[in-house]
Amino acid sequence: MLETVEQETGASPEWAVIWLHGLGADGHDFAPIVPELVRAPWPAIRFVFPHAPKRPVSINNGMPMRAWYDIVSMDFRSRADAKGVAESVQQVEELIAREQARGIPSQRIVLAGFSQGGAITLSAGLQRREPLAGLVALSSYLPEVDAAATQLVAGATAQPIFMAHGNADPVIPVQIAEHSAQVLGELGFNLQWQRYPMAHQVCGEEIHALGDWLQTRFQQA
Repeated sequence: MLETVEQETGASPEWAVIWLHGLGADGHDFAPIVPELVRAPWPAIRFVFPHAPKRPVSINNGMPMRAWYDIVSMDFRSRADAKGVAESVQQVEELIAREQARGIPSQRIVLAGFSQGGAITLSAGLQRREPLAGLVALSSYLPEVDAAATQLVAGATAQPIFMAHGNADPVIPVQIAEHSAQVLGELGFNLQWQRYPMAHQVCGEEIHALGDWLQTRFQQA
């Protein structure tokens, strides 16, 4: 089981948000966003921020760092190490199962991620036979996008998706993310796509839009 940082917005949480960080960061990276995101009328939420394992990263001269998968190429169609993606998806499934064991059903669990974390979120979402409440991918993309249709399982498209990206992202070009969003939409996902005048980061307007999207999830449960 991955080590995690946890925050609860109230006693006896009814919902869980599992949030995956980006390459080289750790579970503390997005923990400060909670007070900016959470709104007073929302139900009690357990935010779970796991630490990715440390692994050698090829484009970083093989130096070990926290990563959800190795980056083996600059070509986005083949850059993600498929074995590493599969291992991380399995580790995320273990975190989801732990929330279920703590009394939170899958339909009240949101899986979110930034950059590499968002890539794992979308990969895991494609393979979820028991739908989650929603998927969030910020400044991210879908690995192996050309194989998405073959990876999709029955029931997965019941999960709504929120994707947001910076127009000036130098790490993951917005066109790459936009193509992922288009493919997911064509597969049948209900997807909200947002673009912002920013680089590889998050901004206040984006967090507000995400809050609106989450509020809709809470109201529909």
